[in-house]
Amino acid sequence: MLRSLSRDLWNYRSIVLIILSPLLLLPLPIVIGTKEAECAFVLLLMAIYWVTEAIPLSMTAMLPAILFPMFGIMSSTSVAKEYFKDFHFLLMGVICLATSIDKWGLHQRIALRLVTMVGVNPARLMLGFMSSCAFLSMWVHNTSAVTMMMPIVDAVLQQILKDNTGGRAGEDSPNLQLDETEGHAEEIEESVSDRKQPVDPTETFTCVQIQPAAAQADVNMPTAPSRHARDLMMCKAMCIGIAYSSNIGGIATLPGTSPNLIFSEYINQIYPNCNCINFGNWLLLCLPISLIILLLTWMWLCWLFIGSDFKLLWKCVGEQSEEKKAARKVLEDKYKLLGDMSSQEIFTGVVFLVMVLLWLTRSPGFIPGWASLFPHHSDYITDATVALLLGLLFFIVPAYGPSRKYESMISWKEFQALMPWKVALLVGGGFALAEGTKESGLSLWVAKLLTPLGDLPVLATITVACIIVTTLTEVASNAATITIFLPILSPLAEAIHVNPLYILIPTTLCTSFSFLLPVSNPPNAVVFAYGHISVIDMVKAGIGVNVIGVLAVMLAVATWGVPLFALDTYPDWAPVLPSFNSTAP
Repeated sequence: MLRSLSRDLWNYRSIVLIILSPLLLLPLPIVIGTKEAECAFVLLLMAIYWVTEAIPLSMTAMLPAILFPMFGIMSSTSVAKEYFKDFHFLLMGVICLATSIDKWGLHQRIALRLVTMVGVNPARLMLGFMSSCAFLSMWVHNTSAVTMMMPIVDAVLQQILKDNTGGRAGEDSPNLQLDETEGHAEEIEESVSDRKQPVDPTETFTCVQIQPAAAQADVNMPTAPSRHARDLMMCKAMCIGIAYSSNIGGIATLPGTSPNLIFSEYINQIYPNCNCINFGNWLLLCLPISLIILLLTWMWLCWLFIGSDFKLLWKCVGEQSEEKKAARKVLEDKYKLLGDMSSQEIFTGVVFLVMVLLWLTRSPGFIPGWASLFPHHSDYITDATVALLLGLLFFIVPAYGPSRKYESMISWKEFQALMPWKVALLVGGGFALAEGTKESGLSLWVAKLLTPLGDLPVLATITVACIIVTTLTEVASNAATITIFLPILSPLAEAIHVNPLYILIPTTLCTSFSFLLPVSNPPNAVVFAYGHISVIDMVKAGIGVNVIGVLAVMLAVATWGVPLFALDTYPDWAPVLPSFNSTAP
């Protein structure tokens, strides 16, 4: 009854927002009537719809295709060209790899091997799970990494809790059942009763469907009175660690998360002469950031939830408690069930390694890469070329030998189930919006308006931008947040005569720091739906991780990021505004 009433209220609010938002913004195109004002109308309307999710994010992204031709900002043909870019080819190639990893179970083998290497001490076990999830999210989408890892984590937790409550090993707990299904973000919304708005669908490849008993489970305290408080804290720590590590690992690589890819394509579009952003130098900058945040987050969660067990972290655990033996047995049994590594897993792993190697060596910068073998058109080859070429192999190479009927490694149906078409449309709308701000002159107008910010220290300006983005991304889609802010922050950088990468890189990374609420992103919602944690648990942990993330990003861009991207100089590829000259400090 209450859920139905809440849903009705949300629908009414959406209708009001859909109708009132354009009416309130109409003075911009009608009263002012300039191209800048008309483009500002489109930008603000899209921002309102994206933040409130009054209509689906992907359909909001279609507004430039309707409004720009009507206002005479861009022709329909010109707008349409912005909706499919190099980004989409890179995304398709990566999803081909992710589909094969998921289909043949390579992720389970990697995760179980990494976890068993660190041991079953609670703190170490959590580090193993977090490291595994972070590593997976570097190459597959954050939500996919969580849905791959959580069944393994949940099985270990159930075994530990059953051992303490007298349950039999291997007996399923009715309150913790979870079925993986191919679906959309709305399925998560059905499973989490405390939700106030839809989950971010731009980051959802695979969703979960909770059994009715799980939806009724008490998220604060277990029903079994014999469950120890220490075990409950361990459950909370591990589950929150999985949700957070997926976002932390995703920032390390360009294809790891949507904001990174959106940023990369935006730079290529707005600054076509900028050849600074590629897989290799992004990894050099962001992998250390990811490792620092991951380790500090692990220490923070250990201190917050596990407490005294953290002191035993570096000690060799000689004694084996019953729960540790149970956890180790679950992990070992699961790994044995996988059997020997199949030929399909081997092929997928080889393609994965080759893809990473080609990305790293295409144009590393400090030495000539393999792209220099094509001297006349080396700039034509991008990371997307590599991803798409290797992704195509999965549709060609047979999964089995000649003794069986031909079947490719992955099918189109399997690929399509994981391909985030909503992300593709959303990002296309962002590119169209960015081009419209440039064509209408809105970006130049914003740059002049923001010129006084040049009086502030650069790091202060960047810190303020990072805090704003980190705050907004808690209640709005990560992809929508970065799409809104890129056309605003790049003119700001030009206005204060600062390398645009100096502002855009840290704000892009901070867009992924949505740790506070279950509704902040799909990985949080997936983990929350298991019933081990409450909202207040996530808020308390998320505040600390947000601080850790922003500080780590600021440290990186102020130290090794400066020589890596020449952030301390205004680049030749960025425009010099009329109020500046080439010798401006």
